[in-house]
Amino acid sequence: MSKILGFIGCGNMGQAMLGGIIKSEIFSPENIIVSRSNEDNLKALREKYNVNITTDNKEVAKKSDILILAVKPNIYLTIIEEIKDTIRKETLIISIAAGRSIKNIEELFGEEIRLIRIMPNTPVLVGEGITAICPNRKASKEDIEQTMAILNSFGEVEQIDEKLMDAFIAVAGSSPAYVFMFIEAMADAAVKEGLPRKSAYKMAAQAVLGSAKMVLETEKHPGELKDMVCSPGGATIEAVLELENRGLRNAVMKAMEVCAGKARRM
Repeated sequence: MSKILGFIGCGNMGQAMLGGIIKSEIFSPENIIVSRSNEDNLKALREKYNVNITTDNKEVAKKSDILILAVKPNIYLTIIEEIKDTIRKETLIISIAAGRSIKNIEELFGEEIRLIRIMPNTPVLVGEGITAICPNRKASKEDIEQTMAILNSFGEVEQIDEKLMDAFIAVAGSSPAYVFMFIEAMADAAVKEGLPRKSAYKMAAQAVLGSAKMVLETEKHPGELKDMVCSPGGATIEAVLELENRGLRNAVMKAMEVCAGKARRM
């Protein structure tokens, strides 16, 4: 693409996105401009990615054809107040802020804008993220396609209705925390059985990774895949029974219900 891609803010999530975009060659570094308030962090970004840098958010807003707002939700008002009179009407704005709805962002800009709200999860840091996108009514088909191309550079993408964003947060945005807890618990049990800690974490994490790939690549129902592991009278079905007795499914479903409810109130 010959268009200019801008980032206002570029923390861990922004850098993960930036790395994927450059690696996939969707944008070349000379067509990317990034602003941050910390000059040392900016210099580190230039050294690592060879992108254009500035501390001036207005410069990024003015130059960008696609502008990614990668700042914390609590400073959105400040940033938008700073750039809203500078940004061009044809610029596509991509927001990654949790708790900032399309309507809220439109109101902050005070005029109609081309906007796509996205919600990536932390595995984008290793190129295995899942991102939900919700376009506003001004975003064109081309805007959506360009956004999906960007997001596909560091994982998978699903377009959903904005009313489902809280459900997405529960099932994908927050769920890495649940999975990390599951891996930690499995590793602790393995250590109790005598395995070295480092090996236990590797084995547990690889088992989760492989199981997830089986769901995605075979497209079989998770229950069917579970049944394939459970031999009659075997050890696995005993473990499954214990998990059922301990309420694993109920605990996960209730946790996600609480998570989605909290997201709705943010």
